[in-house]
Amino acid sequence: WDETHFGKMGSYYINRTFFFDVHPPLGKMLIGLAGYLSGYDGTFPFQKPGDRYEQHNYLGMRGGYNFSHDLLFLQFCAFLGSCLVPFAYLTVLELSKSLPAALLTAFILIFDTGCITLSQYILLDPILMFFLMGAVLSMVKCNSCADRPFSASWWFWLTLTGVNLAGAMGVKFVGLFVVLLVGLNTIYDLWDLLGNLSLSLVIFGKHLLARVLCLILLPLALYTAVFAVHFTVLNKSGPGDGFFSSAFQSQLIGNNLHNVSVPE
Repeated sequence: WDETHFGKMGSYYINRTFFFDVHPPLGKMLIGLAGYLSGYDGTFPFQKPGDRYEQHNYLGMRGGYNFSHDLLFLQFCAFLGSCLVPFAYLTVLELSKSLPAALLTAFILIFDTGCITLSQYILLDPILMFFLMGAVLSMVKCNSCADRPFSASWWFWLTLTGVNLAGAMGVKFVGLFVVLLVGLNTIYDLWDLLGNLSLSLVIFGKHLLARVLCLILLPLALYTAVFAVHFTVLNKSGPGDGFFSSAFQSQLIGNNLHNVSVPE
């Protein structure tokens, strides 16, 4: 049923048609990009659940394989859903140092019907779960580098945590829960460092600045950049025009107010 929404929004990006939705744009943008790269032309109407796709090349956005243009594209949502298995394996392995526990976790996800079902349709859920679990894995890996702060691996995992936080928030606002998790973990780390009398306040300040840079400023910059791309790509009049001001509508190609001078 949700394919009628998110598939249609992917088509809007391909056709550069402006629309409005309650969720942030990153997930729909990635669906549209996957469809574009796999040969989908954005012409399927997505009117009601169960409509046949017929000749429309929808597999790039969903699950399966596409052999068009002599290229093999692993389909987008199915690929991101399959990434959850190694993410879970690596996270549990890092936390428990137990290979049987990590393997058990991976097999539980491999044979989880809900995860398989969610990952084979044009939905935001596999994209959201990819960034959520990516953020948790990055956080855990960064914690494991605590004995060698400011090393290349420490910076890499800290930065990747920030990127995944931006991705989670950019798909759905539910991503704020993983922001809360990482935030609590960061507060605990900083409190522990503050209580370490062998560390100078200058070193503590560097730790604090690194986390502000990678876990606050970087995610906010990326989140804002997603909206900048969103408004740049969607430059044609569409069903979302009425939610915005006349001044904004005058910038949309095909709108009745296009290029009209609108007083502030």
